Amino acid sequence: MITANSPDLRSWISVPADSDFPIQNIPFGIGSWNGEAPVPVTRIGDTVVDLSILAEAGLLDGTGIAREAFLAPHLNEVMQGGKQTMRALRERLSELFRHDNATLRDDNTLREDALLPVDQVVMHLPVTIGDYTDFYSSRQHAYNVGCMFRDPNNALLPNWLHLPVGYHGRASSIIPSGQPIHRPMGQRRPDPEKPPVFGPSVQLDFELEVAFITFAGKALGQRISTAEAEDHIFGLVLFNDWSARDIQAWEYVPLGPFLAKNFASSISPWVVTLDALEPLRVAGPVQDPAPLPYLVAERDGCFDVQLEVGIAPEGGAETTVCRSNFKHMYWNMAQQLAHHTVNGCNIRCGDMMASGTISGPEQDSYGSMLELSWRGTKPLQLADGSERKFINDGDTVVMRGHGSRNGVRIGFGEVRAKVLPVVE
Repeated sequence: MITANSPDLRSWISVPADSDFPIQNIPFGIGSWNGEAPVPVTRIGDTVVDLSILAEAGLLDGTGIAREAFLAPHLNEVMQGGKQTMRALRERLSELFRHDNATLRDDNTLREDALLPVDQVVMHLPVTIGDYTDFYSSRQHAYNVGCMFRDPNNALLPNWLHLPVGYHGRASSIIPSGQPIHRPMGQRRPDPEKPPVFGPSVQLDFELEVAFITFAGKALGQRISTAEAEDHIFGLVLFNDWSARDIQAWEYVPLGPFLAKNFASSISPWVVTLDALEPLRVAGPVQDPAPLPYLVAERDGCFDVQLEVGIAPEGGAETTVCRSNFKHMYWNMAQQLAHHTVNGCNIRCGDMMASGTISGPEQDSYGSMLELSWRGTKPLQLADGSERKFINDGDTVVMRGHGSRNGVRIGFGEVRAKVLPVVE
């Protein structure tokens, strides 16, 4: 039986070698071109497909999604029907793009209206984000940070192995790939024997993360189990949770991150569905002690997605500084969502939940400059010979992610952002 994930599927749309977007992917996003209003789109290879044109032609009827939803400037309306309607949409698109399906392939007028080269399309935030939660679910990252600020014997706080630690972030400052950020201002205390000072952060950092986007959850007061969790997860994006380490070190006691995190988080524009990632599913790390019953997940909940981070100084070549993997997550997405709702917290369509920094076991797999430079004591050298303890003005940080199974590569593209000087 041929499915949307079948390795032998081929598309009549050209797909370059090593593309993140073969016919087996079919991600979703919001794009615009020629000054027109943004609309839902998908991508095959280097071709963007306008879903509003396909919907108007009746090619997406029968998926359970109203034609009007494909005119919205965000995916929330398309997502309203939940997992089953988005699965039906992806399967319908898979049929339309198959090499032996002539419906769209041989309709020259419709094809020319609906298909655009990716370099002519401006990508926007894929969803209207209602709430954003950031977790702290990579054991290596938590251990590294604990070693720096405490000691190896007390690196993990007593709760860390028993629940997915998280905090509520700021949805309004989540921005799409390509939008630059300004270096943040705030209080920091460089000398512990003196009062704090105010000024630009001098320890600006990236955090390599992956975030998932939710369908609607249950009503306030009800909870989502680990068995139900993935039915409420639409798909994933790459997530750079920018951090000002020096501001955070001074402000985080007793309530956690605030100004050090809420100035910007960058995401990749294409939402890759859980269905597309299914072939990459793997077992996560052994959890010891065993989690409480409400956090027990019956199926493997991690995904073998290779991740990397590059830094390109102004006018210079990019240097890869980190290679990690999404499979290193100690607490998986089903456990995160189950814990998030166990107290009856309601989840809305378009909410975003980030993994927390993803660090692997090797030094070059650490997912932040804080770890890679070990709090600035071990500077990294870039290709142009310059050194970095943290991120400089003019630097562009680029994150990429993909996984491969059975000769099929499923990826996210990239999320990139340039750091501009502080706004005085």
